[in-house]
Amino acid sequence: MTVDAAHHRRHLTVWSVASLGIGSMVGAGIFALLGQAALMAGSDVYLSFLIGGVVALLSGYSYARLAARFPSSGGIMDYYDKAFPARVIAGGLSVLYLVTLVVTIVMVAKTFGTYASHMLPGGDAPRLYTNAFASAIVIAIVWINMVGSHAVGRAEEALVVIKLVILVVLMLAGLQGLEPAMLTQSPSVGPRALLASVGLTFFAYAGYGMMANAAGHVRDPGRTIPRAIYLAIGVVIVLYIALAVVVLGNLTSAQLAAHAETAVAQAAKPVLGNAGFVFVSIGALFATASAINASIFSALEISRELAHRGQLPPIFARAAWGQGTHGLVWSAGAVLVMINLFDLSRVAHIAGAAFLVCYLAVFAAHWRLHEKVGGSRLLIGAGAALMTVVLLALCAHLWHERPSTILMIAAAIGGSLAVEGYVLWRLGRR
Repeated sequence: MTVDAAHHRRHLTVWSVASLGIGSMVGAGIFALLGQAALMAGSDVYLSFLIGGVVALLSGYSYARLAARFPSSGGIMDYYDKAFPARVIAGGLSVLYLVTLVVTIVMVAKTFGTYASHMLPGGDAPRLYTNAFASAIVIAIVWINMVGSHAVGRAEEALVVIKLVILVVLMLAGLQGLEPAMLTQSPSVGPRALLASVGLTFFAYAGYGMMANAAGHVRDPGRTIPRAIYLAIGVVIVLYIALAVVVLGNLTSAQLAAHAETAVAQAAKPVLGNAGFVFVSIGALFATASAINASIFSALEISRELAHRGQLPPIFARAAWGQGTHGLVWSAGAVLVMINLFDLSRVAHIAGAAFLVCYLAVFAAHWRLHEKVGGSRLLIGAGAALMTVVLLALCAHLWHERPSTILMIAAAIGGSLAVEGYVLWRLGRR
């Protein structure tokens, strides 16, 4: 279910909002990241998904309190604006969130391209094919959003059902052919590597923030939103750990290393053969296409809203063609450049770190607005502390393994603040 679908119901129930969250979380992230996380965390990948879920629950607590007090469709941008008087901080964080969405589109499109290219005869297609498929799906969905996204929006619920059915079939089949001895074949890693891997597994939960946007469409936000967030994240924790068991219980370490980017589909081969691989890969294509559409639509709306608020240059809201804006065109151009320059692992790490920074700011917003919002300062502090540790561990890992990625993350944060500062300067604000 999408936020658009929520508008058609006068009052959403706990189950309706939870379905929105589950549909947002269970999608492209798990198809792209499970193999990458398993390479980082080894046999501790189950614990990595569990810790990521705990971080998401603590973050969801702050989201729930903020959404209950400020029920609106603005979500995270409204929380920033209300919590941080310095416009450059509030606007810079909102711009960073937009940048995070753009990087997420790159990661999801790369995942689409990887699964599509591996379905070609011969299986291991060159990177050129992967990038070509990824670029094509982005161009197609940008065009659809510029023409009119209503038809795609109506298909979102069906796509959520399809991907969940495929994942459930994979789990049921995979558990039957599971070899318990394979679950511990990968080496156990130390605390530093484990926490660094949570930077990736947390990304697979990041969609829970969309539930806060539904607060304006429920009868009692103070009761419904918290229950829905905890229910959705709890269900997804169980699902992700089960999927990790299926993947590691059906693939050898060598197979996992060779096929990390399509690990979920590869896990279907031992029990369902090539037909199983194709079946799950089709599910991945549905999930990633759906996620790309949702992210592009969100990026379009956020860039337009930020321009109207004076947090981005006005040209970002100016019409380009059809329902599209210059902001959408420029975002699409940036996506296409990154698709063809960066590999999936690098993009995933950048997106994971950027989400952690944006969601850390939500903890800060809750703390600053505590007198109006209420809630336990202990839970706010514990969640912020745990997320900070995860972010630092991820950055330390990247600094050792891929220092250039750290520079890109810093550039994204610094660039977002600089853009906001420039806009405010042009508008003569202080």
